[in-house]
Parts: sequence; C-alpha cells; structure tokens
Amino acid sequence: MKRREFLALLGGAALAGPRAASAQTPGRIYHLGALNPTLPMTDTSPSGMIVIKALAERGYTLGQNLTLDARGAMGDVAKIPSLLGDLKARDVDAIIVIGYRAALAAKSTGIPTVGAFGLGDPVETRLIDSLAHPGGNITGISDVAATLTTKRLSLLKEMSPKLRKVAMLWNKDDLGMTLRYEASAKVAQAIGITVQPLGVREPDDFNEAFTVMNGDLPDAILMVSDSLTTLNRKRVFEFAAAKKLPAIYEYDFLVRDGGLMSYGPDLTESFERAAALVGRIFKGAKPADLPFEQPTRYVRAQSEDGQGHRFGNSANPACARRRSDRMKRREFFTSRRRGGYGVKPGPCAAGGKGPSDRLYGKLYRDARSKSCRAVSQGVARPRLCRRPGHRH
Repeated sequence: MKRREFLALLGGAALAGPRAASAQTPGRIYHLGALNPTLPMTDTSPSGMIVIKALAERGYTLGQNLTLDARGAMGDVAKIPSLLGDLKARDVDAIIVIGYRAALAAKSTGIPTVGAFGLGDPVETRLIDSLAHPGGNITGISDVAATLTTKRLSLLKEMSPKLRKVAMLWNKDDLGMTLRYEASAKVAQAIGITVQPLGVREPDDFNEAFTVMNGDLPDAILMVSDSLTTLNRKRVFEFAAAKKLPAIYEYDFLVRDGGLMSYGPDLTESFERAAALVGRIFKGAKPADLPFEQPTRYVRAQSEDGQGHRFGNSANPACARRRSDRMKRREFFTSRRRGGYGVKPGPCAAGGKGPSDRLYGKLYRDARSKSCRAVSQGVARPRLCRRPGHRH
C-alpha cells in the first residue's frame, strides 16, 4: 500500500471512530415509555408522530431499534402511579411525561424521565434541584409563567380595552398549576388588573365557577391548562361565548377545538426537543446532568372569526370547526443574540391593522427571500409589513 493511501485510510478511520462511538449500540433495541394524564401518546397521535420522527432523525427507528409503550390516564390522575408501574415492569429506558402530576409520580420510580410540557416551575415544585443541574432522574422543557402571562393579558386588553377584572381558572389540586396561577395573578395585580380566582378540583366544580362568574361577571377569562381544565374545555368555551367574554388559553390546539385565542409555547418544538433529550439519554447521558430547557418558539393563535365570538356563535360546534380551519397562527422565536422575542421569519399573511401591530424593534428586509423580519430589542409584536396588503 502506498504511503498516501495508508494515510487517507488512517484519517478516515479516525473520523469514523468518534461518530460510531456516539451512535446507538449495534443490535440493541431501545424502549421508550410515554405517559399522558389524558389520551396515550401513541405513534399515530400528533405528539407521538413528532417524537417518533425526531428520534428517527437521530437513528432510532420505530419497529427496528425502537419501541414505544404509551399509557394514558384518561383524566383519572389516580391511575398514574399504576401506569408508571407498568412501564417500569416493562423495563423502559426512558419515559416522556406530560404535566406536573405525571412528572412527580415518575420522580420516585428512578426511570430517566423527560417532561415535554405542562410541568410548571420544576424548581419551585421541587421536582429538580435547579434548571442547570436538575439532579435526580428528571429533565425536560419548562417555560416562565410570569413572562407569558404579561403577553396573554396584553392580548386580552387588545380584545377588551376596558379590561379591569380577569377570571383565572385552574386546577388547585395540581401544585404545578397552582404556582403557575399565583405567578400569573401577581403579574395581573402589578399592572392594576383585579383577579377573580376560580380554583377547581373536579368536573362538578366548573358549575360553581360559572355561578361565581354569573354573579360577578369578569371582563375576560384566562384558563391555566392541565388535564382537568383541558378535558372540560368545551364547557369553558360555551360559557365564554354565551357571556360574550374574551378568553385566552395557553396552547393553540385549544383554539382549534373552539377557543377564541391562545398564546404559549410551540408544542411541536417542545416535543422535538423532548425527543432530542431522550436521544441523549439513550446514548448514556443522565437526566441529572441534562439542563432543563426553555421553549424558543411561541405561538399566538386566534380564530379568524374571533369578533363573532362576541355574539356567542362559538358555542355552535359547526362554527367551532370552521374557526379551526381558519385559525390564525403566528410564531415567535426567542432571539438568543438579543435576549428578546422576534417574529419568526416567513411569508407574510394578509390581515388588517390593529392595536397589536405596533412593533418595538427594528424592521429590515431579507433581500433573498423578500420577506420581512422583525428583530426586537426587547419584545416584538405583529405589525404591518411594508409590502402592500401584507403583514406578519
């Protein structure tokens, strides 16, 4: 063998070595569990498909070297410990959980756990030691309630400029969501908005909450999402429509189901990043050493016929379906360079000018795509693009 050929072969082996070492163990099958307080996150569910796709991109393919064992409590949180026991008995390598209750129960199992969303503040609830060094067996994705509440209240105020009192609906048996409510209430009170607290523990408590609001009608509703409030979402939609109250929710799927508007993390990104954390665990990383991450993309969703909500027509299921098809979806991303928010680059969408069209930041044009981007010094909001008839 010539010297040049030998050196080329040696260099190729050196490059291939680290890559092979970082890949999955040949011949091994990795077992992933999933636990949702509501419906199981199967490979055919929207969230399950996102996870399976993201893992496949990392070399873990369902049916080849990956299995998925999904469990759902169907709204009965008392079943969560036994469902986790089933997953532990099946010797899963990691589990993805949704919600604080599932994460809390998983903490005692010792199974490497990734929280996708809905965990609340994991430090305040003592799920973990710190965001940078979780300790224990849990890592995942977590957002900041106070920051999101500020944006949600501003959106409600745009819809109802005379906003003085907001009803906050949350599951008071869920510590994660109770702390989330408390953080939201502090933000509202700090800007002069009175909070009408409506804690619920079971489905029958929603009737009492509606009675309280009937007797002292708020100007708007903010619903903190967990399995209990989500499973009873239609009742909240119908009440808000009947009383012609603007209501805001935490996730865009609630707008597709019939809600008026939402602002919160992009759950597609959350599940993709949860899958990335699972991939690192499969390669040998410990959750204790994997920092908790925060979302970088946030979505504002609003029904196209949102003004019709004021006339009560969103209680009509057919109207809700039409609104789902015409839902506006605006994505925001966290600018890591500037430490703020910006409008996600992309095609402009036709729309009218309104109070939310003010932009705090600098507008510039991308010459290649001819699309507009808003780069924020602090917070960016949707505004009219300089292209006639278009806006972000």
